Amino acid sequence: MKAEERWQARFRASRMSLPTWARRAPSRSIYRSNVTGTWEVYAWDRATGATRQVTERPGGTSYAAIDPNGQWVYWFADTDGDEFGRWFRQPFSGGPAEPVAPDLPPGQPGGIALSTTGLVALTLASEGAFRIHLARAGEPSRLLYEHPDAAWVTDMSLDGELIAINHGEYGGFRHPALRVIRQNGATVSELYDGPGKGIHGLTFAPVPGDRRLLALHERRNRHEPLVWDPVTGEQREIWLKDSGDLTADWYHDGRGLLILRGDRARSHLHRYDLAGGGLTLIDTPHGVIDDAIPRPGGHVEYSWSSASRPPVIRSSTGQVVMNAGGPAAPPSVPVEDLDVDGPGGRIHALVNRPETGSAPFPAVFMLHGGPAEHDQDSFSPEVAAWVDAGFAVIRVNYRGSTGYGSAWRDALRLDVGHIELADVAAVRQYVAARGIADPDRILLSGTGWGGYLTLLGLGTQPGLWAAGVAALPIACHQTAYEDEGESLRAYHRALLGGSPDEQPERYAASSPITYVDQVKSPVLILACEDDMRSPLRQVRMYVDQLAERGCEHELYTYSSVRGTLVVAERITQMALQLDFARKHLHVP
Repeated sequence: MKAEERWQARFRASRMSLPTWARRAPSRSIYRSNVTGTWEVYAWDRATGATRQVTERPGGTSYAAIDPNGQWVYWFADTDGDEFGRWFRQPFSGGPAEPVAPDLPPGQPGGIALSTTGLVALTLASEGAFRIHLARAGEPSRLLYEHPDAAWVTDMSLDGELIAINHGEYGGFRHPALRVIRQNGATVSELYDGPGKGIHGLTFAPVPGDRRLLALHERRNRHEPLVWDPVTGEQREIWLKDSGDLTADWYHDGRGLLILRGDRARSHLHRYDLAGGGLTLIDTPHGVIDDAIPRPGGHVEYSWSSASRPPVIRSSTGQVVMNAGGPAAPPSVPVEDLDVDGPGGRIHALVNRPETGSAPFPAVFMLHGGPAEHDQDSFSPEVAAWVDAGFAVIRVNYRGSTGYGSAWRDALRLDVGHIELADVAAVRQYVAARGIADPDRILLSGTGWGGYLTLLGLGTQPGLWAAGVAALPIACHQTAYEDEGESLRAYHRALLGGSPDEQPERYAASSPITYVDQVKSPVLILACEDDMRSPLRQVRMYVDQLAERGCEHELYTYSSVRGTLVVAERITQMALQLDFARKHLHVP
């Protein structure tokens, strides 16, 4: 298979998310798949083996849920992929779709919680406020909670009596408090650990009448599980001596927890017995587990991949749970770990080297989004495409990344962009000095927050980068704030200490457009015409200034309908990036 056919085959290969099952009807599951070329929602009846496609939308579908009884499939239908719309539902076995709360105006989704009684709690953000509503078929919706600071529903007890919400009322969108309320809005109890220590709600126990709520706390500089009874106030912290951030889920009987531990870009699964406190490691292959869920009977299903092996849905019994259908993606090369001394401590980075050619290689620094995310030893068609084209790919888990403790994640606050790029520059120096990357042929790239860092790096570190590729970037924080959705505004305020009116100097200091005069390298910008995360107006402002200064640049725009949930569009954008890099880094 030729290199171009090989990398495109990885994008076209069918993939699927981990099936999520109804808590009171475990034979009924839903999942998302790109088997049609667009990511859509599917229903799977495990008892009969039947599957059916639930949604069919031009721009794909991102958010879906199944109610605990397995009767209804819920999904969020935005307007042409702009993340602004309404929740719909359809019977599990098929039939007409209906709006969940037809009397509510559209908004940005912020979570949905479902009960066995038909009661639904959903979050919609719009017009400067975050609102949580209660809805039930055939009844008017009721406003449960409203606040200008970010808030979202995390879960509801099976009987619908207790509703858990995270909120940023105390100024901590990135470190929220957790409140449990009743259907009438009365507060049952609340957990708040103070500035810099969030409490993130997960799920109520899956047993009728059980009030315990599973959450994550940050009391020891990382995410760790906490079992909390909001009625009695009893708390039980689950501590593991192993390093890495943790998340958890209930076993179906409420007697144990499945703990997913992420450490140095890899994943590990454990069962924790709540009665005896015993911890058991669950054997899984070396790589990354994107999601995992216990099944009745005690086994665990999980979505797994590694840098060299494409994703698969596995079971702890050793079986493959379900195939997405169609040919599998071609494998790629394994990843290597680097540990680099940086200005804020030891930096963990990942390197994928091409199988042909010799070092020093032309290289791509591929910066992750978020910033509260991190790069892992997982399968990436984008990384593999660069490697097949002869480039080394370097990914940096800079300060701001998750997976290395709360202090590392929060280090960028108030000096946004510059902190991350200082770490990226340290890794660049390391790979150039050791002959891994050709210092004259290094491209900076990224999507979302990574695209933002790319533009900022081209302006603040002009001597380091031969070219740049920025997808869905923030070019001007102030203008982005004016045009973006409410959740992004809340995130901006949390990162920069307030709104643009309150912190104009910080917004300017962290904006790529402030440094556009210093950009010397050619840049390719990919932007969405109706994206609320990276609004087009501020991208065009930046591009106009590049043009005025005669800086070599290209701008590619596309609509949300052709967005990143559509396989053909992802291939088009990858081809543009490869051609741009070959041209400006002089790679045949």
